Amino acid sequence: MNTNSLHAAAMDPPAQRSHASEAADSGLLQRATRTAVRIVEVLACVLVAAEIVLLLCGVVSRYVFRQPLTWSDELASILFLWLAMLGAVLAFCRGEHMRMAALVNGLDEPKRRFFATLAVMVCVAVLLALAWPAIEYAQDEAFISTPTLHLPNIWRAAAMPAGLVLMLAFALLTLLRRERLAHVAGAVVLLAAIAAALWLLRPWLMEIGNYRLLVFFVLLVGAGVFAGAPIGFVFALATVAFLAVTTSTPLSVVVSRMDEGMSHLILLSVPLFVFLGLLIEATGIARSLVSFLAALIGHVRGGLSYVLLGAMFLVSGISGSKAADMAAIAPGLFPEMKKRGVDEGDLVALLSSSGAMSETIPPSLVLITIGSATGVSIAALFTGGILPAVVMALALSVVVWFHCRNDVVDAAPGLLRSAAYWRTVRRTLLLALPGLALPFLIRAAVVEGVTTATEVSTVGILYALVAGWLINKGLPWRRLGAMLAETAALSGAILLIIGAATAMAWALTQSGFSRDLVAALAGVPGGHYTFLALSIVAFVLLGSVLEGIPAIVLFGPLMFPIAKEIGVHEVHYAMVVVLAMGIGLFMPPFGVGYYTACAIGRISPDRGMKAILPYMGALLAGLLLIALVPWISIGFL
Repeated sequence: MNTNSLHAAAMDPPAQRSHASEAADSGLLQRATRTAVRIVEVLACVLVAAEIVLLLCGVVSRYVFRQPLTWSDELASILFLWLAMLGAVLAFCRGEHMRMAALVNGLDEPKRRFFATLAVMVCVAVLLALAWPAIEYAQDEAFISTPTLHLPNIWRAAAMPAGLVLMLAFALLTLLRRERLAHVAGAVVLLAAIAAALWLLRPWLMEIGNYRLLVFFVLLVGAGVFAGAPIGFVFALATVAFLAVTTSTPLSVVVSRMDEGMSHLILLSVPLFVFLGLLIEATGIARSLVSFLAALIGHVRGGLSYVLLGAMFLVSGISGSKAADMAAIAPGLFPEMKKRGVDEGDLVALLSSSGAMSETIPPSLVLITIGSATGVSIAALFTGGILPAVVMALALSVVVWFHCRNDVVDAAPGLLRSAAYWRTVRRTLLLALPGLALPFLIRAAVVEGVTTATEVSTVGILYALVAGWLINKGLPWRRLGAMLAETAALSGAILLIIGAATAMAWALTQSGFSRDLVAALAGVPGGHYTFLALSIVAFVLLGSVLEGIPAIVLFGPLMFPIAKEIGVHEVHYAMVVVLAMGIGLFMPPFGVGYYTACAIGRISPDRGMKAILPYMGALLAGLLLIALVPWISIGFL
């Protein structure tokens, strides 16, 4: 008889029944949770597919049949908010909301578990605070009708309370199923103590004027981010706390601002480009590009390092998602690079640096977001983003050349005159042509007015499906559901941050912070060069802590008017801050992108900490050149 049997025999019948009942209840709860998550996943997948079909139909109807669908944008907007909120729910269930976990991961197991519980409790606090205001907001929207379909706007606005309530339910289920009672009690006490302290300090906070912003939007946000709580929820918590303690503004305004931030139609391209990135990896388009570059220059000193840079440059022009880019390229190149003796630290350093290098290559999600947040033309950003990326790629190529200048080349003499070499190049080029053409197709469709920046992703998806079928003689239909679900989850995580950052930026603006910031920066000696230098430092730091999109959405609307006022071209300024943010995003020890690259390459982060320094130095040098020479960004506009 084993130990479990002895334990069962020692229990009296009522205890046995109680134990069995608890196990049955736990199993039932888990099954119910999995079923609910599956329902949300299916709905989100359907919404992603519906948006793709709807926007593609709009393009075909307008461009082919000259009969625009006047209602398509309105319906897309309604479905999009539901996609954003259900995607946020799905990301919550999968644990995929963006957070900065570098510090927490360095703690021992008991402390990590406590901070994981605290992160969930932060989400619960935000969701409890906003659930009822969201319901009130949706009820108010019932009196407004949409202009074309004449539907009550509650059909769209109801997505806000529905998403928040679902996330609250899943958060509570997480606490019930996984977390220790002591950790939950400790997290509740800690958050209650912070809330009580803020309320007791209310008279002092009112007296110190805008210095109170440091308490809510620096100390509170910083504490939440470094504690590993999801960034979007930290933004929302700081905004709710600021409004509740220092103003009489109803919290439904926070929901309204979040809705406004998430409902820009241009952001519809976010899930579609995410799906496009997954599609080019699944259909083999990315693999064909890597194979062509490897055949062309893989034989030279450091050849595969140049292949990695070139592949990131090309694939970034297709997918728009850095994680998708790296995941499409690294698995195919890293094994061969390791065989050739490249150190693992150099591998992850080069992968991370190439991610920062390619932030401005259209159709970058960050460029789309910055256009949405600041009103800068998406077409101008797409045009202006190419040459700065070339400069950054050349800067990294110099470091690669320096590292590999003494490598032994094992290519046979006269390889370039070999018929076999050129046959391989021609064969791989033929397979790579569909992928090589896709970035140019995307840019031409927007610049020539065939599609909007929102719709162009659907053209890319259709093209990728056809190209993938030609390359592979078939399509990965079995992976379609997983790709749609991943698209919804990643899009929901991004869009929730955008919504929360929009509410936070509104609170900062209402406090008069933006006016004070303009006055302070306008008085700095050195004119626009000093302003650009300060912006580079600020966005490198923000990119390290907040990731790219939250930093852009939060500070873009504040900084771009200042740049315009002191004479910096908005496209030039966009390139500078996006590249600075990208450097911060991939710069250890805090840059989340660096750890993403390590995870994709399956390499310990410690291996690349020192190796990445020369690459980051080269990127900073390239960024300074771009900042000093505006023509690089605006010369082709």
